[in-house]
Amino acid sequence: MKAPRKPIHAVSTWVRRQPPKIRAFLAVISGMAALVFLRMIVNDHDNLFVAAESIHAIGICVLIYKLTKEKTCAGLSLKSQELTAMFLAVRLYCSFVMEYDIHTILDSATFGTTLWVIYMIRFQLKSSYMDDKDNFPIYLVVIPCVLLSLVIHPSTQHHILNRIFWAFCVYLEAVSVLPQLRVMQNTKIVEPFTAHYVFALGVARFLSCAHWVLQVLDTRGRLLTALGYGLWPSMVLLSEIVQTFILADFCYYYVKSLVGGQLVLRLPSGVV
Repeated sequence: MKAPRKPIHAVSTWVRRQPPKIRAFLAVISGMAALVFLRMIVNDHDNLFVAAESIHAIGICVLIYKLTKEKTCAGLSLKSQELTAMFLAVRLYCSFVMEYDIHTILDSATFGTTLWVIYMIRFQLKSSYMDDKDNFPIYLVVIPCVLLSLVIHPSTQHHILNRIFWAFCVYLEAVSVLPQLRVMQNTKIVEPFTAHYVFALGVARFLSCAHWVLQVLDTRGRLLTALGYGLWPSMVLLSEIVQTFILADFCYYYVKSLVGGQLVLRLPSGVV
């Protein structure tokens, strides 16, 4: 006699058996339901953006624990950390010259810890770095981001160079996690602390995306004109959505693994 399956396991099994289009539709519906829920419980939607940056910082803290306690950087992408440091450095510059606020302080802390992670991977724990697995060509994301920022950037009163820099960091942030996903795709097995870190990135991306979407809804589109004119406002929203969907599939398997009591996450082919 078969033991009854847990409801969550039954639902995840049913979802996994659906065609890709159905799964994409279900993901969109789930995202919309989550947005409605956040709109009901969060009064100040700016708190979502602060929460997103805070969760990103927590993810970095998980990496620090992994590097200091386990003395290994196996499964981590140095290239993703370098891309993260790059867009944070540009964003910090833009924050200092354009709008110094609480986000600048949070970004400064995240930037400092990211530099420390890079140092540990490059020098202290170099022997455990999977150089052969971390093979995503970063020029494939940096060059398009540069070209896109030259063409589509804010139309505010700030200096043109600062506006281009701001657009560049928005675009680069959206795709900075791709090398990390390539590493996980190559290894197929993700150890717990790396999985926790990437899941934290996924949650942070979703909260950031929710912040922008809800702000647009609450202002009935007026926020879009406040960001500038032309294609830039749409590109900001698109970048947030891209960040969320890049990590959505991984987060699904992370939660499924967590519910199933598995400490090590095993990814099916084609997940990331």
